[in-house]
Amino acid sequence: MKTEFEHRTKEFSIRIVKLVRTFPKTVDGIEVGRQLLRSGTSIGANYREANRAESKPDFIHKVGVAEKEASETVYWLEICEGAQVGEATEVHTLLKESRELLAIVTTIGRKAKGRTLRAAAVLFTVASATVLFSLSRFPAFRLFS
Repeated sequence: MKTEFEHRTKEFSIRIVKLVRTFPKTVDGIEVGRQLLRSGTSIGANYREANRAESKPDFIHKVGVAEKEASETVYWLEICEGAQVGEATEVHTLLKESRELLAIVTTIGRKAKGRTLRAAAVLFTVASATVLFSLSRFPAFRLFS
């Protein structure tokens, strides 16, 4: 059964593929494009795999891989934005979407592990105020539920 999030990540992957096709055929365009293509299309693939996991630990692991790929995709899109690789409006739009996907998949992983964002926020407050700040970058999700 296809979920709404699976559909959203598939559409995101398609947009990443189309964006990378527009990159210049230079060393930087090819390498950044390769990295972005790999990570950007892996989010949905790993989440889809997670939904077909054989156990809860398997689900948690696969969602964790999707989270890492989402984080890497944010990074490569930030590189595209800073280096002005690709169409600026589409890069900006995909960067916003990738940050939302990262927030969603992070929340899914935390809920699957049985941790609430409140518990995570308290742990991060003790460890590093910087990490707590980075969680607050996603206003669509309440930090304290």
